[in-house]
Amino acid sequence: MAERDLDNSGVFGELRRMVQTTGTVGGIAARLAGHKMGIRSGGASHAEDLKSILGGLKGPLMKAAQLLSTIPGALPDEYAEELAQLQANAPPMGWNFVRRRMTAELGAGWETHFRSFGREASAAASLGQVHKAVLTDGRQVACKLQYPDMNAAVEADLRQFRMAIGVYHRLDNAIRQDDVVEELTERLREELDYLREAANMRLYRSVLVDCPEVTVPAPVDELCTRRLLTMDWVNGRGLNAVIQAGLTEEQKQKIARTLFRAWYVPLYQYGVVHGDPHMGNFTVRDDYGLNLLDFGAIRIFDPSFIKGNIDLYRALQTKDKDLATQAYAAWGFKDLTPEKVDVLNEWAGFLYEPLMDNRVRYIQEGNNPNQGREILSRVHEGLQRTGGVRLPREFVLVDRSAVGLGSVFMRLKVKMNWYELFHEIVRDFDEAALAARQKAAVEAARFPVSAS
Repeated sequence: MAERDLDNSGVFGELRRMVQTTGTVGGIAARLAGHKMGIRSGGASHAEDLKSILGGLKGPLMKAAQLLSTIPGALPDEYAEELAQLQANAPPMGWNFVRRRMTAELGAGWETHFRSFGREASAAASLGQVHKAVLTDGRQVACKLQYPDMNAAVEADLRQFRMAIGVYHRLDNAIRQDDVVEELTERLREELDYLREAANMRLYRSVLVDCPEVTVPAPVDELCTRRLLTMDWVNGRGLNAVIQAGLTEEQKQKIARTLFRAWYVPLYQYGVVHGDPHMGNFTVRDDYGLNLLDFGAIRIFDPSFIKGNIDLYRALQTKDKDLATQAYAAWGFKDLTPEKVDVLNEWAGFLYEPLMDNRVRYIQEGNNPNQGREILSRVHEGLQRTGGVRLPREFVLVDRSAVGLGSVFMRLKVKMNWYELFHEIVRDFDEAALAARQKAAVEAARFPVSAS
């Protein structure tokens, strides 16, 4: 993409964005309509084409589509399968443009803060790109610089995303996603505020203080703005590269245990979740611990919601349907019937099943790679049959984390006692104690007053 295409701002940037995304959404709507009318020819190629279109966008539409691919029946199978493979791969901004952006964030003398500053981007994502730099005191840092005009891009994409979901709802109302869209909207707007992301990093450094196997970079507060995040540079290798190089069973188990604790210690002991567990958001240290990265999609839950998670686990263990109903209500599900609870339990049972099996095993056993998709399909059909459900906002990132982590554990091909790992974390669960820990950690993180 030419540098001048990135430099449009204000109303012209938004108009350009709307034209681009409207065309994409129009194609989505037409294909979904054809899908529901039984016109299935070329579905896989249509899905690949859609993935190609979305993958070229800088903004939330791609992230939202990835998330929907983990929710039962939210998209037809071939769309979900293709969108689940999307990774952010945006073209980087050129050096002249980077200099202008850095000047806008830190002032005309911005280069005096650095002994050196890499001209080439080390990584590019959907909202910004990362440059490696060295501070005047010799500290190596990563500078994440947001692409220009992202507020307008996000708002334009969100309007078009709502349109696409509205079209799909008219064709298939098994899962009503109004609250899901609201959750995505709030989280994506928060991701634009790098001062909030710096606070998220401080929060995670606090909640994982007793997990030395996990490294959370520290932000450099004096070099952070709403659109520039400067943090410790951490060395590590991508998980795919580590797997391809070869791992012993012991090394696999260390990575898996660390990954499990990195996500579930914060969730069950502090009521906090990192909502984006794909493999680009952590790297493997030389000692096979992990560097945890990208703290834009963080959700802080009411302690009662976390208790609902524990209650649902116990309900599935003991086949206590009344307790399961109470747990879903704590999550925010409404208009529950016994039949709907049975359908929801099938999906929850699939996610919780490895945690209820007290033995060493793979995260998913059997030789059917499509097991999860088949269960998703049955759940979707069951929800259609029983009148549908409105997904609560709190469901979104917890579901995404469970599905995302499961896919990583499958990629590792590792055997663990997942039951023991889970019970190490939740054994002494106490809602009041969680609330107290959460309050202290959030206060220490110094969140900005507004993320508008």
